[in-house]
Amino acid sequence: MSTPDEAPQPQQPGSQPPQPGNVPPAGYQPPQGYQPPQGYQPPSQPGQYSQPGPAQPGPPQAGPGQPGFHFEMPTDGPRNFNDVMPQGGFSGMFKTQGLPTELKVSYFIWVISGLLGLLFGLIGFFAIIALFAFAPGVAAILLIILILTLAVAAAQVVLAMKMKEGKEWARLALTIVAGISLLLTIFSAASAGGSSTGLGSNWFGFLVSAVAVVLMWLPNSQLWFKAVKGHA
Repeated sequence: MSTPDEAPQPQQPGSQPPQPGNVPPAGYQPPQGYQPPQGYQPPSQPGQYSQPGPAQPGPPQAGPGQPGFHFEMPTDGPRNFNDVMPQGGFSGMFKTQGLPTELKVSYFIWVISGLLGLLFGLIGFFAIIALFAFAPGVAAILLIILILTLAVAAAQVVLAMKMKEGKEWARLALTIVAGISLLLTIFSAASAGGSSTGLGSNWFGFLVSAVAVVLMWLPNSQLWFKAVKGHA
């Protein structure tokens, strides 16, 4: 049995802190060398201790593998005319190995609509030549629109093939081509005699081009472009 004169033994390093039921006196300091357990919170006021609790989860962080839309200006622009032309020529126009489904659909939309634009443009050219005998002013305006349309259709095919190679600048250029096609459609529809020469409003063609643009910028397509750029 201990006597009142006996002093309490000092705490040894590494000993456990007071239990929740034992309230230490005011001004209590933990012994030197003591490490609190993980999750332990110091008391906000003297004489109060809080139980260790699980760590609170923080806000979710976006990982590198999570796809999302993020626009960046292309840094792989062409440096000369050879960089603009498709590698290997036009012999591999209908080969799409390695492309994701979204880009395959977009690619064929661009190529087929471009080829059809060239075909119908040539047919419209003969109609415009015949129109010069009756309305030379209108025919001249339609001829300018036709030349621009043929140039856009040819550029569309070439850019689609460069897009298939993973060139981000070609994807951006095709997006601009879709905007130019919309302007040509509006001007052609507003021109007198446009419908009689086959150059009238082509809203269906523009909507198809808009679908092709959206498919090029989907998250899965963007991941493919980044993967190709990383292996270049």
